[in-house]
Amino acid sequence: MKLLLTAFDPFGGDSINPALEAVKLVSDHIGDFEIIKLEVPTVFKKSVETVKEEIEKVEPDVVLCIGQAGGRFDITPERVAINIDDARIKDNEGNQPIDIKIFEDGEPAYFATIPVKAMVDYVRKAGLPASVSNTAGTFVCNHLMYGVLYTLAKEGKGRKGGFVHVPFIPSQVVNRPTPAPAMALTDIARGLEAAILAISENFDSDVVIEGGKEF
Repeated sequence: MKLLLTAFDPFGGDSINPALEAVKLVSDHIGDFEIIKLEVPTVFKKSVETVKEEIEKVEPDVVLCIGQAGGRFDITPERVAINIDDARIKDNEGNQPIDIKIFEDGEPAYFATIPVKAMVDYVRKAGLPASVSNTAGTFVCNHLMYGVLYTLAKEGKGRKGGFVHVPFIPSQVVNRPTPAPAMALTDIARGLEAAILAISENFDSDVVIEGGKEF
């Protein structure tokens, strides 16, 4: 099977994106998956178009998108994406959509079709903090997650999709005016590998365990 693993380029004034750097470190084969990696622009619409083109090219069984969530201390698989863009800052091409639907014919929300609770369980068993997040925000991360799940739902081929947010790495927080948690890059990569193994070993159903949070 194939898993398309995507990550955003740096944005918001940062010169590095831990999501992208961690994805580069992830093994090329995990469980039953061949891992295909793709860098995605942090740009509304273009991000979805980039991933959609790659889906058509490589025909993956799973699409797993990775993004940075500065301020979070753990690795967080996202449960749901909502049909709204409401950008706090501009993307990498100067776009800043506010209160705009991502797709007019899309559902109000799409839920991840990967086993988010199993992913949390596997990451925790690897010795790293993890929890299910119930908000992917309203910036390009939510935009891409929604766009991927919309695309997979419309094509109706049974492909699975989802999104994982990761924390800052230490070099990003050294000079920030407000203290923020960070995780070592190698640990983020190790956590992503554990999460991908969870998808491989729980492909058809999730586990029923505690693992979520209220936000």
